[in-house]
Amino acid sequence: MSALTSTERTRVLHVITRLIVGGAQENTLYTASLLNPACFDVQVVCGPQTGSEGSLIEEARMGGIALSILPELVRQIDPLKDLIALHKLRRIIRHGRYQIVHTHSSKAGVLGRLAAWLEGVPIIIHSVHGWSFHDFMPTISRRTYVQLEKTMARFTQMLIVVSEQDKRKGLAAGIGNEGQYRLIRSAIPLEEFKPCLHKRAEVRRELGFSEDAPVIGCVGRFSAQKNPLAWIDAAARVARARPQARFLLVGDGPLRSQVEAAAAGLGIADRLILTGLRRDPARMMSAMDIFLLTSLWEGLPRVIPQAMSLGLPVVATQADGTSDIIQDGISGYLCPPGSPECLAGRCTELIDDPIRRLEMGEKGRLSLGKEYDLGKMIAQIESLYREFLEKQARNR
Repeated sequence: MSALTSTERTRVLHVITRLIVGGAQENTLYTASLLNPACFDVQVVCGPQTGSEGSLIEEARMGGIALSILPELVRQIDPLKDLIALHKLRRIIRHGRYQIVHTHSSKAGVLGRLAAWLEGVPIIIHSVHGWSFHDFMPTISRRTYVQLEKTMARFTQMLIVVSEQDKRKGLAAGIGNEGQYRLIRSAIPLEEFKPCLHKRAEVRRELGFSEDAPVIGCVGRFSAQKNPLAWIDAAARVARARPQARFLLVGDGPLRSQVEAAAAGLGIADRLILTGLRRDPARMMSAMDIFLLTSLWEGLPRVIPQAMSLGLPVVATQADGTSDIIQDGISGYLCPPGSPECLAGRCTELIDDPIRRLEMGEKGRLSLGKEYDLGKMIAQIESLYREFLEKQARNR
């Protein structure tokens, strides 16, 4: 009897390094919770690290996800812990008799795929939520990560990418072949990001913004990848040019103290609201007029379709997958990474032209269609799993 006609559910293991508040993590938990439970028995394994970037561990458990914490699965390289984590992952896979192992993030992507291969798992899938290597790391580190990804691709049936740029970058680096890549967007629950779901005036009063002040905002981690110090630099340039502007940062992370110091040093601390971690991004975005993202590298940041779904014009750095979703000058503006003067200039243009701001936001909202809908993402992942299960059944 084939895997598809058997009354037994297909056992699936998702492995991810950290369950911090972030796009890759939310994507993984959505997948684990929304896959058809009649067909798939899903478990998630993650490491214990969270910290200032927030934790989704309790949220996952409250949502009924079968979650195990592997203490030795840590983000940093630690040969002893890595060997123990590999051994424990092999034992989990062996005892769980998983037919599919699906990994996320770089450390879990290496250890999880290697453990699955050593245990003879027939279907090994890795989601690339942005590659582990980028242009802002030392050359030797970049080469090491590229070589690791090339090696692990040999043990991988499919590489899911969230943007066309990640596919191009992977193939250019010699990782896998064309047939190993499948584009599946990291989607959002679009129904939660509809305009007018939240009372803008009420949220602004809560945050201390006047109704007529132009508010530039962002939702994201205060980490090197997101480059929040460039965000503060751009905001300060806007503030000098347009003193009526106000600024909103939603999130937290290891660079929080540097962000606060930079805001004070550049004289915008009294115009900037730092909310800390929030789990109501749509409500916070409803207070914004312009969404500004300053990332140095990305897969495809889910905050962009979130902002666009709410009708916000987006000004962002041209970091990997952002160019997949933003048409420069039509549905948003793109600037080179590390160019706060360009970002500030685009934001100032939009402050000065409210009609342009609304038109750009509306074009962005309409351009999304269903491509970033959560239901579509889950259907595509289920279809991919079934495709490999059918192939496995035919080859028996």
